[in-house]
Amino acid sequence: MKRLIIMGAAGRDFHNFNVCYRDKPEWQVVAFTATQIPNIAGRRYPPELAGRLYPEGIPIEPEERLPELIKEHKVQEVVFAYSDVSHHYVMERAAIAQAAGADFVLLGPESTMLKAQKPVVAITAVRTGAGKSQTTRRVSDILRAWGKRLAIVRHPMPYGDLVKQAVQRFASYADLDRHNCTIEEREEYEPHLDRGNVVFAGVDYERILREAEREADLILWDGGNNDFPFYKADLWITLADPHRAGDELTYWPGSVNIRAADVVVINKVDTASEEQVRQVRENVRKVNAKAMIIEAASPISVDNPALVKGKRALVIEDGPTLTHGEMSFGAGRIAAERCGAAELIDPRPFAVRSIAETLARYPQAERLLPAVGYGEQQVRDLAETIARAQPEVVLIGTPIDLRRLINFDVPAVRARYELKEVGRPTLEEILKKLL
Repeated sequence: MKRLIIMGAAGRDFHNFNVCYRDKPEWQVVAFTATQIPNIAGRRYPPELAGRLYPEGIPIEPEERLPELIKEHKVQEVVFAYSDVSHHYVMERAAIAQAAGADFVLLGPESTMLKAQKPVVAITAVRTGAGKSQTTRRVSDILRAWGKRLAIVRHPMPYGDLVKQAVQRFASYADLDRHNCTIEEREEYEPHLDRGNVVFAGVDYERILREAEREADLILWDGGNNDFPFYKADLWITLADPHRAGDELTYWPGSVNIRAADVVVINKVDTASEEQVRQVRENVRKVNAKAMIIEAASPISVDNPALVKGKRALVIEDGPTLTHGEMSFGAGRIAAERCGAAELIDPRPFAVRSIAETLARYPQAERLLPAVGYGEQQVRDLAETIARAQPEVVLIGTPIDLRRLINFDVPAVRARYELKEVGRPTLEEILKKLL
């Protein structure tokens, strides 16, 4: 029997365990380690999901304890299983594991992908915040217009009761409330629900796949971070972001996605420079000459721009884009500047508790507030931070309407964005070839 630890962030790590190690007596997973997501460490992967070999479940430990855990349990292998980190970061973790006496393993797509009985279109990216969400919406609009019944399967975000979240189906806002969805989950699910799509997510992605296949002609994989798909794709689309030109070659596992993609969408060409777009195109060609390349924009609209003009604005951006996506701005900031905001408020002096910790950890985003909300307390911290800042207007740059979760004492407007292809080929032309 080999003893191993899986390093993760409550997503890919659980999937790798379910697919490669569950119910296999030749392996003993002594622990998961956790990072990126608050309040995950200290919990357990429950026995109901871990299987018959783990009657007490599997502990989830802080990643900082990795060397200690390797020595304590005489661990022979460490499996790295989370995403949107630099190659330098990955190899640092490899050095830590090997110095402590364990081998370091990266499981690839072929080892971890499940085979669907229906066609799969997968949307992935080279970095968080590149534009997967609006691309998935664009693809779903095309397929629905052709009369296809879709099941959107979203990359996992299981931050609550893992047993209850094993298989989740969302068809209405009431389902979001029933499952106590976090802000991060709502950001991904709500735009699909607004289009009449059904979304599946959870922990056990083989069970999820079989449920989705029962009611769909086609599975649309909506990736998370820059992870590669859990399902084998008939068409693999990867988003590249020219605002972070070069990252397509230096971040894990986005550099896998760029090499494996059938289609690469270079997004945000309307706000990036020609040189940035050219660099991304050249990098793609170096490592994936077969991929079709689409250029696209994500034009931004504001529902009431007059409310922003000349005002002290607090801009709330998509949380993951500013945090582990490491962007220094998002759609909200671009919208505020275009609408003529007199000032963008720096939230740091007003931030409380978990929000203050987040802003300290990710200092690159100046005068912006990330919409982090991994639990009820963090949502309360976000609301208190907004109130303490005393803005004249709040500009919401997240994909959801935060007004459903937070009561604002001042006017609040939304910045929205959708994908629009520039030139040819288009996504519609490529999808026609597939179908």
